[in-house]
Amino acid sequence: MTNTTQDKKLWGGRFAEATDGLVELFNASVAFDQRLAEQDIRGSLAHVAMLGQTGILTPDEVAQIEEGLQGILADIRAGRFDWRLDREDVHMNVEAALRDRIGPVAGKLHTARSRNDQVAVDFRLFTKEAALDLAAKVRALRAVLVAEAEKHLQDEVILPGYTHLQVAQPILLSHWLMAYAAMLERDEGRFRDAAERMDESPLGSSALAGTPWPIDRFATAAALGFARPTANSLDGVGSRDFALEFLSACAILAAHLSRLSEELILYSTFEFGFLTLPDSHTTGSSIMPQKKNPDVAELARGKAGRVFGNLMGLLTVVKGTPLAYNKDLQEDKEGVFDSYDTLSIVLRLYADMLPKTVWHADVTKLAAARGFSTATDLADFLARSGVPFREAHEVVGRLVGLASRTGRQLWELEDAELRAAHPLLSAQVARALTVEESVKSRRSYGGTAPERVREQVAAAKAALS
Repeated sequence: MTNTTQDKKLWGGRFAEATDGLVELFNASVAFDQRLAEQDIRGSLAHVAMLGQTGILTPDEVAQIEEGLQGILADIRAGRFDWRLDREDVHMNVEAALRDRIGPVAGKLHTARSRNDQVAVDFRLFTKEAALDLAAKVRALRAVLVAEAEKHLQDEVILPGYTHLQVAQPILLSHWLMAYAAMLERDEGRFRDAAERMDESPLGSSALAGTPWPIDRFATAAALGFARPTANSLDGVGSRDFALEFLSACAILAAHLSRLSEELILYSTFEFGFLTLPDSHTTGSSIMPQKKNPDVAELARGKAGRVFGNLMGLLTVVKGTPLAYNKDLQEDKEGVFDSYDTLSIVLRLYADMLPKTVWHADVTKLAAARGFSTATDLADFLARSGVPFREAHEVVGRLVGLASRTGRQLWELEDAELRAAHPLLSAQVARALTVEESVKSRRSYGGTAPERVREQVAAAKAALS
C-alpha cells in the first residue's frame, strides 16, 4: 500500500516515491507526541522571536509567524486542531498547519533549526515540568504523612515493628508514618535535583553540529525558562539521560509507594485488623457480599511494575544508539508520559486516602505485645546491670524458648523460672517490660521514643514550611 495523500512532505524534496502506508503508520508518533504541542509552540515562539532579534527574519515575518502559531495554539486548546497521521509528528503537524494558515513564510520558521533540537527542547520542557509537578505532589503527600504522625502521636498509638515480617520490637505508629515521610523527602529531592540538572536548552544545536546562522542560544534558553543552553550540540540532541534520571526518580518513588501499599494491604486484612481503609478508596466483590478490597493500594503496588519497566525500556533503547539523533529515540516519550501520569494519580489518591484511614489502637497495641517483642528490653536490663550483652542475649533466648513451649509471654513466667535463668531477674522485672516502657526507652536520636518522634515531626514540619 502506498500513500496517496496530496500533502507534500516538508522533507520530501529528495524523494521520488510516496511513503508506503504501513511505513507511514509505523513511523508516525503524532498519536502520543501531540501531548507536546504546547511545549512545541512555546519553543517555536522563542525561536522565531530570536530570529527577529538577530535580524535573520524581518519584523513582518516574525509577526506573521507568531500570529499563526498563537492561532494554532488556540485551536489545539479548544480541541479544533486536525491532527494528521501523514504529517508524522507534533512538529510537522504544527508547521504544516502554519503553512496552511499563513503561506510560504511559514517555511522560514525552521531557519537555523532541526527537528532534532526541536524535539529535544520540547521533551526537556515537558520532563522538567513533570519533575517539578511530581515533586510538588510528593511534598503534598509528605505533609499528609506528617500530619497523620502528629495526630496519632497525641495518643501515642503503638504498632508492632517487624523484621522478616515477624514481630520484632514495639514502635509508635507515628514513627512508622515518619519513616515513609523520610523516604518521600528524598524522593522529592531527587525530582528537584533532576529538574535542576536538565535545566538546559538544546534549542540551537540544530541537527547535531550547530548552525552557521548568527543565532542567540542564550536568548532562547532564557525565553523558555532554562538556566542555560546545552554546552555541546551533539549532547544536546543525542542525549536522553534527563529522561532516564526522571524515570529513575519515578521508579524509586514507585517502590516506596509500593512498600507502603503492601503494608496497608496486610494491615487491613482480617488476620491483622490494624486498620480500616475508607469505603471511598476500596471496592466490593461481584459474588462475595462481605468483601472490601484494597484496590487502590493493590493497583499502586501493581503499577510500580510498569514504572520500573519504563525505566528499563528507555535504558535499553539508548544503550546502543550512536551519536547524535536516531529514530530509536522516538521511543523515549511514552514511558515518561506513562510514569508521570501513573504517579500523579497514585500520589493524589494516597493524599486523600490516608487521612480517612482508621487505625485500631487497641488491636495494634495487643499485636505489639505478642511475639516476645520486649525480649531485647530484658536483655538490655541485664546488660545495664553489668552482664555482657552476648550472655544476656543467651539467657533471654532460653527464657523465650521456655515461654514459647508453654504458651506464655515473658511477663507470665514464674519468679522462680526467671531467677533460675539469672539471679538478677524476677517476676517484678518481667512485669515492668510493657510495650509502653519499651517504646519510651528508645531515646536514641531518630528512635521511636515519643520525644524523639516529636522531634522528627517538628523538623519535618519546619522543612515543609
